[in-house]
Amino acid sequence: MMKNVSKIFSGDTSSCVFLLNSIQELFGCGFNYHGQLGLGESRKETNIHKLTKIQNIPKGKIIDIQTSYYQSIMLIENENQDQNPKRKLYSCGYFPYNGLGKYRNTYEFTEIKSFLFENDDDILDFSVGYYHNLILTSNSKLIGFGSNYYGQLGTGDTKDHKVPIQIELPKLRFNENIYNYHISCGYHKSFLYYSPFSPFSNLEEDLIKLFERKEFCDISFKTENGEIIEAHKLILKYRLNQNQNQIEKLQEIISKKSIKESNQIFEIIYSNRIINPILYFEIKEIINSNEKIEETIKRIYLNENEKDFIIERKEKQYKFPKLILIMRSELYRGMFLSVTNDKSNKVADYSELSNKSFQIFEYWIYSNQIKDEIQIIFQNQINL
Repeated sequence: MMKNVSKIFSGDTSSCVFLLNSIQELFGCGFNYHGQLGLGESRKETNIHKLTKIQNIPKGKIIDIQTSYYQSIMLIENENQDQNPKRKLYSCGYFPYNGLGKYRNTYEFTEIKSFLFENDDDILDFSVGYYHNLILTSNSKLIGFGSNYYGQLGTGDTKDHKVPIQIELPKLRFNENIYNYHISCGYHKSFLYYSPFSPFSNLEEDLIKLFERKEFCDISFKTENGEIIEAHKLILKYRLNQNQNQIEKLQEIISKKSIKESNQIFEIIYSNRIINPILYFEIKEIINSNEKIEETIKRIYLNENEKDFIIERKEKQYKFPKLILIMRSELYRGMFLSVTNDKSNKVADYSELSNKSFQIFEYWIYSNQIKDEIQIIFQNQINL
């Protein structure tokens, strides 16, 4: 069970811990006096000394769990929807602080419901304090419940709230977006702070999906200790002179290196930067120079049929100039160099990318910048 742990959830004021494995099974242990482990009505022991599987958890992907001394709140993403998956919050534990409005402890994770959550509303951020909780939604709502003895809910008074209540947000400035705001609850205090959203987390996951496709990642290298490194064959074709003998020589070098050294070697190959001078000296004779880039640019520039690279997304096609793609990424240089004899347009299916990540990708192609927030109206202007 412990070998496949993907996430661990706890908190500064928590008395229990949750572990999530790779197949979305949830386990917990610790203090359970108020039912904050979500084990159900049949498990009301005060202390759970061994990791115990949590049964009857809500359907969907577990994104986050935050816990305190009295309650636990779980964020679930509904995977049944193809687009814009819905995220909901579920709570269990001591009744004044779990936001369910029930005057009894709740022993299993139950959805936090309120008229404040509209149909098109989504959970952007949430935080669990010692006695109170705050939720930020996509409709610019700050929702809170629990103890307010010290004014930690930000309502302007010290009245406790056993059911969710909307709290007034500071007025957003013209260049600010609700997606850039975050909340953090402490012992008897709360913070609302502005921090530009980083798109790299989702974008990274999407790009990993692309790299895992066979045409992008279909060659294996074994290190001296038998660890397997999966490499991107199209990039290697370009970086290693398109020569199978050079790939075999690289395999021989990797077979005598540790996993750490091997990863550094591939970093050198992919980035064309000197990461480790000793390793670079050893492998530089098998790495191609950048002279072929000029040749490829000339070839593509002069050939009308090769100027555009077509990306398909859900029955729509997007055209990107190959010249720009070559300048942006080693991946595309490798792709286009590996189809030297193919004079037709290359078509790739990027449906795996989320809408947001594709917008970020498209903006990056044309501007060579990663933009925090891509507005749909701006997207349409680019397409025009």
